[in-house]
Amino acid sequence: MTDDPEETTAERKMRFLFQLRTRGVTDPRVLEAMENIDRGLFVRGQFADRAYEDTPLPIPCGQTISQPSVVGLMTQALAIGARDTVLEVGTGSGYQAAILSGLCRRVYTLDRHRRLVQEAEAIFTQLGLYNIIAQIADGSRGLPDQAPFDRILVTAAAEDPPGPLLAQLKIGGIMVVPVGQSDAVQTLIRVTRTETGFDYDELRQVRFVPLVEGLGQT
Repeated sequence: MTDDPEETTAERKMRFLFQLRTRGVTDPRVLEAMENIDRGLFVRGQFADRAYEDTPLPIPCGQTISQPSVVGLMTQALAIGARDTVLEVGTGSGYQAAILSGLCRRVYTLDRHRRLVQEAEAIFTQLGLYNIIAQIADGSRGLPDQAPFDRILVTAAAEDPPGPLLAQLKIGGIMVVPVGQSDAVQTLIRVTRTETGFDYDELRQVRFVPLVEGLGQT
């Protein structure tokens, strides 16, 4: 689907929100947060005119900005509270972190690519999103110094929910993570930590870039 060149930005945004609702994003707080964050700020270059399509798009460092409906469904599955502290693994464009920032007290977001973190931070500053702390780090190890977290969102696929991240989840906390081989369809999993262990729910089939250990070269 290609945007109509005669369609105004306001009309594109309205259609964008309608697409989210028809694809299962129904939580009013999540929809409001997504309405408040302009995806167009996070999509640059030759793909800028496709910012309001419900599709993933390439960004630098071989990464992607996720499909908006998937962003909404993952955010919705977290059931974030206003006082929660959230860890995001995989900053990417910064779009997901910006949405999370409107729903919780604080977001820590990690990425292995310096360029992505720096570009995302510039947008966070532009938007006045001062409750986001972005760091260059190996996301597979989480952020032990700030743990435990109320919610953890992983935006890259692991073969299994990473042990270090599970360990950094509070009792009663929720983690949403794509699980599966990087060259196959993956399953989005919601993990809830209980007093006695972890409960796992399968949400839907997805496709994400793989979760890679270590730091990137850019």
